[in-house]
Amino acid sequence: MMNDSIGIDISKDRLDAFRLSDRAHRAFANTQAGFDDLRRWLGDSPVCRLVYEATGPYHGAFECALASRLPLVKVNPLQARRFAQARGSRAKT
Repeated sequence: MMNDSIGIDISKDRLDAFRLSDRAHRAFANTQAGFDDLRRWLGDSPVCRLVYEATGPYHGAFECALASRLPLVKVNPLQARRFAQARGSRAKT
């Protein structure tokens, strides 16, 4: 598989992941066990970037657990919203 981009929606209880190349998606717990499950789901395929929004206190543990292992890209939620509006979309996703 080619280099891939993964989008992560982070909430208090879970991470919703979406892989762009094959449009696969899956939910994981926002816990250390969930981070381990996410790494296993990603497997050995090269990941170009994991894109996620800064979500107050909910993304901190995610960053600490994965920053040394995967290429993380933090997006400002307001900028993501404005980009969607500029494209004429009502939603960011």
